[in-house]
Amino acid sequence: MKTKQVYGVPAQIKGAFHDTESQKKITDPDIVLHKFEILKNRFFSINEWKKHCGTLSADFKLYDNNGIPADRTPREGDFIRIDIPGPGDFEARGYDWVEIMNIDNNSCDGELERYLIKCQPSRSPQSKDDRIRHFFSRESTSTFIISRGMDFIKVGIYGRNEMPNYDKKGILLKIRNFIISLVGFAHLTKIQWKCLSDGLLDF
Repeated sequence: MKTKQVYGVPAQIKGAFHDTESQKKITDPDIVLHKFEILKNRFFSINEWKKHCGTLSADFKLYDNNGIPADRTPREGDFIRIDIPGPGDFEARGYDWVEIMNIDNNSCDGELERYLIKCQPSRSPQSKDDRIRHFFSRESTSTFIISRGMDFIKVGIYGRNEMPNYDKKGILLKIRNFIISLVGFAHLTKIQWKCLSDGLLDF
């Protein structure tokens, strides 16, 4: 199985990957525009993502680059704290962290409007320790995209180069990351991303 070639999404080089997409067909262009405005608000309200993807999903919270909670639209250089179901990173108080590396609104063929947020596993902005606080290594990426055309609105979540993070002290953390990464390699994490992509489009 090959990865989809998606504008703005990094190339797949090694490790696991996933392509998770949800789309709604809407025949009325005015309704497309109205629904996309709702979707755009949801997309940039990261603190509300869990509300759209169910109680068994991960919880997402936005932080600025100083580790202070942020209740606003995300910016490049911000961080997202992820609380996944099950045991978290013990040294990071049970959380995993990603950094927002890129935000853009460049459209491509067939799209009238498009927004992208690309993230990578990161350190915790609340710690002076520079080690990666995530079960995947720094090389992996998660890219979130919403778009609209004449008769559709779409949510895409694309994981690339998903490799276990062994940059940890302690055998328990390494085992934990290895187990979670195995789940990712089996594409079971796609279930969670599918809940998010479907949930954002549930009006």
